[in-house]
Amino acid sequence: MTPAALLEQLRPAAVRLFGNDRRWAQACNLPPETLSRLRKRESCDLRTLAALASAVGYTLAVTPVSSAPGAPFGRSGEEELLDLCASGSLDAAVWRKHGEGFFMGGLAAMLASVRGFDRRRYLALAEALHPGITQPEVFEFWLQKSPVRPARFLPMLERWRPVAA
Repeated sequence: MTPAALLEQLRPAAVRLFGNDRRWAQACNLPPETLSRLRKRESCDLRTLAALASAVGYTLAVTPVSSAPGAPFGRSGEEELLDLCASGSLDAAVWRKHGEGFFMGGLAAMLASVRGFDRRRYLALAEALHPGITQPEVFEFWLQKSPVRPARFLPMLERWRPVAA
């Protein structure tokens, strides 16, 4: 992922908080032209990117390739997730056993919008698994990258839930 792509994910929060790039850069003690340059580069200093993310309430994270959103996802993995979701467990430690925080946090955030799931408690679980996942732009990124497709997974979960009970 390029600095420009990362900055694009941070931009909505930066606009809300600072109004423009100049104020965002100033909040990080960076020259205003830094943002312009970063959008044209293939790489950048990690401290600079971390400062820009932190200023808008984000943190940078490393995700293992094997469990990254978009990684190969088979039927057995899908069934394990269906079992977990149908179980009603809200224990973050149990959820972490099924995948990395970003992926599992997105799954919990998705369930928060499903009838029969306690919205407040699933949003809290999602945040415990991956802070920031419930922010619309972060969850949107999860939806784009996740191997779980809500249009397929949620109807399966509706049929699965009575089986698990």
